[in-house]
Formats: sequence, structure tokens, C-alpha cells
Amino acid sequence: MRIVQVPLGSRSYAIKVGGGLLSRLGAECARLKLGHRCAIITDFNVGKRFAKAALKSLSASGFDPVLITVPAGEKSKRIGMVEKCYNQLATHRLERKSFIVALGGGVVGDLAGFVAATYLRGIPFVQVPTTLLAQVDSSVGGKTGVNLKLGKNLVGAFYQPRLVLCDLDTFKTLPKREYLSGLAEVVKYGVIYDGVLFTQLERNLAKLLRRDRLTLCDVVARCCEIKAEVVGQDETESGLRAILNFGHTIGHAIENSSGYGKFLHGEAISIGQVAASKLSQKVLGLPSGDAGRIESLLHRSGLPVKLKLNPRQRKKLFAAMRLDKKVSDGEVRFVLAEKIGRVRFGCQVPAELLAQAV
Repeated sequence: MRIVQVPLGSRSYAIKVGGGLLSRLGAECARLKLGHRCAIITDFNVGKRFAKAALKSLSASGFDPVLITVPAGEKSKRIGMVEKCYNQLATHRLERKSFIVALGGGVVGDLAGFVAATYLRGIPFVQVPTTLLAQVDSSVGGKTGVNLKLGKNLVGAFYQPRLVLCDLDTFKTLPKREYLSGLAEVVKYGVIYDGVLFTQLERNLAKLLRRDRLTLCDVVARCCEIKAEVVGQDETESGLRAILNFGHTIGHAIENSSGYGKFLHGEAISIGQVAASKLSQKVLGLPSGDAGRIESLLHRSGLPVKLKLNPRQRKKLFAAMRLDKKVSDGEVRFVLAEKIGRVRFGCQVPAELLAQAV
């Protein structure tokens, strides 16, 4: 097992990465001295596979857990679903000393985290991410939130978990498309922060594609280390943390303008990273060789790297980009790469260059 610490003073917490960790959920929560009563929030797909084991582990450690199940997919990240969760928590009399377990992928983690941040003005929660994307990215750092019709993650809170438990065995039943989607975020960490990691991904991609546990343990832990370092310096995205959004401005707009669910998050982010690489060549002088390596690695990972849009779709995409959280003074700002392993945030991009990249 690998342990990564997220350094946030009194709110610091551990990310634990390894196999067979779901059976230790109850014992890990007991160590944190959390309240007796708790709720597991999961979706129907993940619940079928892992809810029984999670409930058993919590009960064996003396907790009184209740299961809350929501529909799978991005459409559960909405205010209406948050209210349904509140009502179930109140029905089961969860108190301020109670806690929530987020069992699932990024959607469940974002939803359950936001519910925890706001129910009774905040109760503890534990992340148990079951997808590659959630383990390397969305479960770490305390970003929680839901979508509005006009944009992704427009309502939310920064609210840190008490623990992140990454059980690599959950990947055994993860559908191929979901697994490949997570590789987009893995590639992102190499681009924004660690050129050595990027080279290792190029070299070890075959092992990653066959879900080799040792390779996965190293990669997941390294991605968590990078995010922990960034979040430790800038928890609320007032500066450095913005680099984690490489490819996300265009990627989020693709998700929104195409209708949530058509593209998985990682698929949209893959296309967004290729577009951001093209912009980086024009704006920051990213070497063409580096841009080619980024596109090649994403393509070899089984991810989409381009998107054909008609004029109406392009118009919707640009409208969605203008609603992005990273808009400043009405202008969309981008994270762009100077080279693999180093990026710059807050970059202005001329409209004509953006149109060409898209």
C-alpha cells in the first residue's frame, strides 16, 4: 500500500492506494473517530458491485450505515438530487457527528461531497473512488459540486474529505470505456507537472492498458502526489491550482454543449488537451514534437483526439466556454503548455486562434 499525505494543516488527510482496501473501510473510519451513524452515497452500477462489502465493513467496525443510491451518470449531479439526498439523511437522523462515504466515480464523489459540505452546515465525509479518473483526480483536493443546465460544476464548495481510500481491485469490474476515460487525467499530470511521468506513461502504456496492479499503484500514487502538492499550495484555486484545468475549458464545454453523457469526462478532456496543445504551439511556442507526443499518447490510450462540429454546434460550444468558471472579466482564460512538464495558467487566447484550434 502507498500512502500520500495532503498537507492542509489541521485539515490534512491521507490518500491510501492499494489492493483490497474496501474491506478495511470500517477500520479506517474507526481510526478517524467519526460518529456512529453514517450514510453511503453510491450509484446503481457501483452499488451492485461494492455496496454490500462497504456496508459489511462499516457494520463490523461498530457503525450504523444506511445506503443511499442515485442513478448512474452525470445527470445525477444536479440540485434536485442533492435535495433527495438531504431528505434521506434527515429521515435516517444523521447528525453533525455522523459522516458520509462517497462510494463511486467522479459524479458520486462530487455529489456526495457537496451534500456533506452543506448538510447541517457540513459533516465529515470519506472518499472511496472506484474509477481510475476519480482515484487520480476528482476524489482528491476537496472540489465538490453539481451542474446547472448552463454549465458544469457551477454550484459547489471547497470541502476536504477526511480520507481517500483507493482500492485498485475496483478496476477489475470497471468497463473499458470508463477505464480509458481515466487515462486522460493521468496523461494530464505528466503534461502539467512531470515530464518524467509522461515518458514513463509512453513506455509503460501497454501495462496500464492491461491494468497491471503494480504499474497502476505507482501511477495512481504519483498522480495523487502531484495533486496533493498543488492543492497544498493553493487549496481554493486562486493561482497554481488552475494548472489542473489543462484541457478542461474546452473539455467542459464539449460535455455541456453536446449534452451531458454523450462524452465521458475523460473523453472530452482528451479532446480538450489536444486543442490546448495546438493553442500552446501558437501562444507559448510549445514545440511541435511535444504537441505530437501529447496527441499520440492520448490516441494510443484509446481516447478521442478530435471532434467535428457543424456551425450550430460550434456556436453552442463557444457559448458554453463563456460560462466556464475560469472566465475573468468576461474573457476565457486558458492553461497552456510551454513544454511537457511545465504549463502556464491565466493565458489569453485571441479569438481567431481559438476558432482554429476548435
